[in-house]
Amino acid sequence: MNPGSQWRHIPVMLDEAVEGLAVREGGRYLDGTFGRGGHARAVLSRLGAEGRLLLMDRDPQAIAAAQIVFASDPRVSIRHANFSTLGEWDETASGLDGVLLDLGVSSPQLDEAARGFSFMADAPLDMRMDTTQGESAADFLACADEREIADVLWTFGEERFSRKIARAIVERRAEAPIARTGELAALIERTIGRREPGKHPATRSFQALRIRVNGELEALQRGLDAALDRLNVGGRLAVISFHSLEDRAVKLFIRDHSGRVQGSRRGPPMAAAPARLAAVGKARFPSAAEQAANPRARSAVLRVAEKLSEEPSA
Repeated sequence: MNPGSQWRHIPVMLDEAVEGLAVREGGRYLDGTFGRGGHARAVLSRLGAEGRLLLMDRDPQAIAAAQIVFASDPRVSIRHANFSTLGEWDETASGLDGVLLDLGVSSPQLDEAARGFSFMADAPLDMRMDTTQGESAADFLACADEREIADVLWTFGEERFSRKIARAIVERRAEAPIARTGELAALIERTIGRREPGKHPATRSFQALRIRVNGELEALQRGLDAALDRLNVGGRLAVISFHSLEDRAVKLFIRDHSGRVQGSRRGPPMAAAPARLAAVGKARFPSAAEQAANPRARSAVLRVAEKLSEEPSA
């Protein structure tokens, strides 16, 4: 794909996310999932000459697009890396006033068949967001045992027929490796049939494999920890999620740092840790108009939190 075609991507919940960041003219902000720059452009338009915008993405094509559009702006710094490593970037050491994470796969990644994210077109079964490292989905399916494949499909895709699909994959690869998206999608459809109207039977499995190949939930947890550490007091964290596993992790992260008393109803309450984060309003969802204009926004959830204090020293 030509990086210059980045404007095909429609940023999800653009106004709500930028509003949640409460951008100040002279603030320092990090977009950890640049994608094709929709959110980044909106943040930059609100910054003055003293403001600073840090851009990260693990996808080299996204970074190429960022270089084309933003590299000449002295307020912008760009880094090819997973947002989970934001704390390792020297640019974040002086603190941040806002961190934005737009999780999951981007429209350009889905739309370019060769990336292997979609079952809608036949292509190499890759699914890596960073094509410069790691194992592909085909590599994983070629080496993992039946139980591991089933566990991935169940844990990350909530696929009820995970064991049946895993067994079919192992039987099929004994004849020849499963190397293409079309092969895998057809195998899953033959194995479980079309059980959910309007949803391809491979949907959950493809989601699960993508999450496993890219280590998305582990990266999210590390990224949330790093963001909290790097945010200034009063800084905002805005996270857009697209499925329940991501949203649950974000919701629990905010709760666990909110100073609430933890414990079960059957035992004595545990002492609450000092509050470091506070949710800003409730979870927000795309408007009906946005969902109609951009069907990929339908499952989006935005959560915003504000940092209240630094971690107390031991």
